[in-house]
Amino acid sequence: MPTLLALDASSRACSAALLIRRPDEADTLIARFAHTPREHTHRLLPMIDEVLAEADLAPSALDAVAYGRGPGSFTGLRIAAGVAQGLAFGLDRPLLGVSTLEALALGAHRRHHFRHIVTALDARMGEIYVAAWRCRDGVAEALSAEAVLPPERLRLPEESDEFDWVGVGSGWSLWEAMPATVQASLGQCLIEPEPAAEEMALLAARDLAAGGGQPAQAVQPVYLRDQVAWRKER
Repeated sequence: MPTLLALDASSRACSAALLIRRPDEADTLIARFAHTPREHTHRLLPMIDEVLAEADLAPSALDAVAYGRGPGSFTGLRIAAGVAQGLAFGLDRPLLGVSTLEALALGAHRRHHFRHIVTALDARMGEIYVAAWRCRDGVAEALSAEAVLPPERLRLPEESDEFDWVGVGSGWSLWEAMPATVQASLGQCLIEPEPAAEEMALLAARDLAAGGGQPAQAVQPVYLRDQVAWRKER
């Protein structure tokens, strides 16, 4: 059973979490989270030291390292990727990249018991990073592919009429630009939540148990803007 460190710097927040999972025992999950715009480089390593010290563990006790792979702030993703890759490479442990949008959905499900969630992060330049999820029993199932697009082009999955949707994340600050059909389908929006390493640790443990994990040099951030998610009309 894994002892796993997760870290994230993909948004205005910075976080680290240590998950210790033992047979026949409840999980131990130690986390640090703070809103630290432009201070991620100074706060991330102390947070890692703090969660390890609280568990009285040395880095060598880790079985794997995980980080928020994106989408999110380009600078923040590179900071988290660099720290995580350095740790995984130095310890010769597998590295796992975790979706920030999935972590955001799982966090909303764990804290508020929401079931049908559209996570959206402000991508700047008049765009959002977005995906739709069905959450139940502590699992977030993707109902759409992650994408970057202008808020006015957001569409919910075809079966959306059956669900009471909740919007979560900073991307919903662009509510006024969302299509009227999307606005009508949402019961509420929570703009404040940010992705957190706490949920990333849980997601990474799931992936590790399923055979996931790669050499440190093989894992890369996911920016989405490197992909063609939509085309402008001519």
